[in-house]
Amino acid sequence: MSGDLNNPAGLPAGPSVVQEKVSADVALLVVAFQHALGAVDPAKMVPCHLPDPPVGRTVVIGAGKASAAMARAVESHWSGELTGLVVTRYGHAVPCERIEVRQAAHPVPDAVGTAAAADILALVGGLSADDLVIGLFSGGGSALLPLPAGAVTLDDKRSLTSQLLRAGATIGEINAVRKHLSAIKGGRLACACSPARVVGLLISDVVGADPSVIASGPLVPDSSTLADACHVIEKYRLEASSTVLRHLSSPDSETPKPGDPCFDRVSVHVVASARMLLEAAARFFESRGLRSVVLSDAVEGESADAAAVHAALAREVARAGKPCPVPCVLLSGGETTVTIRGNGRGGRNSEFLLALALALGEDIDYAALACDSDGIDGVSEVAGATADATTLGRATAAGLDPRSLLSDNDSHSFFAALGDTVVTGPTLTNVNDFRAILVRGSRVVR
Repeated sequence: MSGDLNNPAGLPAGPSVVQEKVSADVALLVVAFQHALGAVDPAKMVPCHLPDPPVGRTVVIGAGKASAAMARAVESHWSGELTGLVVTRYGHAVPCERIEVRQAAHPVPDAVGTAAAADILALVGGLSADDLVIGLFSGGGSALLPLPAGAVTLDDKRSLTSQLLRAGATIGEINAVRKHLSAIKGGRLACACSPARVVGLLISDVVGADPSVIASGPLVPDSSTLADACHVIEKYRLEASSTVLRHLSSPDSETPKPGDPCFDRVSVHVVASARMLLEAAARFFESRGLRSVVLSDAVEGESADAAAVHAALAREVARAGKPCPVPCVLLSGGETTVTIRGNGRGGRNSEFLLALALALGEDIDYAALACDSDGIDGVSEVAGATADATTLGRATAAGLDPRSLLSDNDSHSFFAALGDTVVTGPTLTNVNDFRAILVRGSRVVR
């Protein structure tokens, strides 16, 4: 990839975005994405939610793709004594002076994350009622704190995580299993911090911004049950070890529930979410004289199915001016899934976009962008991609078969061949998917 996009809006410096051969409308969408990311930057969102210093010690703990950036924001606005440890994904660390930052594997956990989770538990052990724990959690925190419970092993958790990801399980289903196999998730970390006061600051990467789902809810009560975890294993016919099955069959393995006194001195605050990202994008487009509609911040389901619905809405805008007259930008967020049936490298956003391009064809004048707000779409090095009414024609000229590549889950190769991937690098925030479709009307295909 080569060629940096300019910053025609005069925006504050944000993650650099690299793309090739962009049209004016595509360039506008990429700048809007960059602007929206600035609205959920930890440096902006964390400081205003910091509590007053305690009489005793202040300990910072956390995990997630944004946790290091959140820790730096705390350091920059905290004048008192401060120690702590956060763990983030490889490549997502930022320098901190008083809070230790470690990097571990995501989405399949590794031994580094396990050791970091054990050290976090040790760090909060023995605190008093005069002490304060600031918990910094964002998307990715589940995989980055994989300390197993009981006799469960890390290999057990790795195996189940990989199977759940390949099966297209929802984040709620994945976390129901993770919580009940963990020594730290599902509210157990809050219990370890007691009797200290705990303030959790969360950046949400989940639909609905439910604190019990973000990073598998280490600081809040768990409403899921052992039975729920067993149901997920049965639903997807997962291969679970006898150790896992024994652990899940024991009532002693249940997570702490609402009303447990360990939560009496715990408060949590969602400081950034998909809704904030989308509303920032809507304001950006409106400042450019473009109407926008936030369809939802909670889109789930298969990427290709979501694309079909979005394409139908885009056609309704182009042909009937509903839900708003052209030009109009349709915005949505949430977290779609991909059930892997092929051997390609496509992430959920590029798969959405390829399915959208096929559904819209060449008779709608549109430009679209679909990116993951953390800068990583699936396992690839790209945030996502862009498409417009010329995409299929350019693909034909390049000898690409879009339907075959979609069937092989290889949307990444499709957009990479066209030079239409969007590369941001780690954005140091994480509020899930961002989709924008700019519709200008119908077009005549010659």
